[in-house]
Amino acid sequence: MLIDKHTTEIDGQQLHYLRAGEGPPLLLLHGLLGGSFCWRLNLDALSREHTVFAVDLPGHGESDAPRELDCSMATQAGRVSSLLERLHLEEVDVVGASWGGAIAMFLAAQQKNIRSLVLVAPVNPWSNLGAGRIRFLNGRMGSVLLRMAWSLSRPLYRTALERMYGDPGLVTSETIEGYSSRVMRPGRVHNILNTLCSWEKDVSSLRAAIPRIKSPSLLIWGTRDGAVDLRSGEALRRALPDCKLALIDHAGHLPFEETPDEFNRLVLDFLRRQ
Repeated sequence: MLIDKHTTEIDGQQLHYLRAGEGPPLLLLHGLLGGSFCWRLNLDALSREHTVFAVDLPGHGESDAPRELDCSMATQAGRVSSLLERLHLEEVDVVGASWGGAIAMFLAAQQKNIRSLVLVAPVNPWSNLGAGRIRFLNGRMGSVLLRMAWSLSRPLYRTALERMYGDPGLVTSETIEGYSSRVMRPGRVHNILNTLCSWEKDVSSLRAAIPRIKSPSLLIWGTRDGAVDLRSGEALRRALPDCKLALIDHAGHLPFEETPDEFNRLVLDFLRRQ
């Protein structure tokens, strides 16, 4: 598999992305603290049938950004829209995970050229898991503590990732190093705080945006997801048009890493039917 690395400028910000394969375009949007690295176990299978674009959104992955950059979901969706225009992609399928899933929904609500959506445990208005932590980090004390602890947090990455996985034993040293090297980039803690400060507003706006989505969609959830409430998946399924919900037994919040073969099969089967 040949993977090309690209850099472009969107709204004055550097945006890195990977491109692989040939076929109908498929855009991959990572979750919070993630990047194109998240899709390392999926690119080979997906690129056999699609031209895959895996982005590092500004302030994430290898796309460094100023400390004060607006990293809200709605603004990131606007940047993705500009990227699609830059790449001359007139019709595209989109896979979005967690925070990236919410961005994908904002994008589909704005754009008519989104052919279909695959949403992996997306942030949504019906899940309240983690809401208390986000409110705390948005407060003065929480933001100060996070900035102070960030540079010392590397030893905690294994524990954090194990909590994201349905089976903690699947977390590898490569996975830990891949995430930590990106999370520790200069200014990253400020980018994350800027993302969180608009979180509640974004989620509220998402509730209003969802009825404007016309694209068929597939929801994928791990049955052991502890980050985005599995029960919210049914409410989201009812709110989206032509939407199906697929569960992956024993997987957690990152099924594309935990059970890549099953995840890839679900995605490709869905895309072939569109």
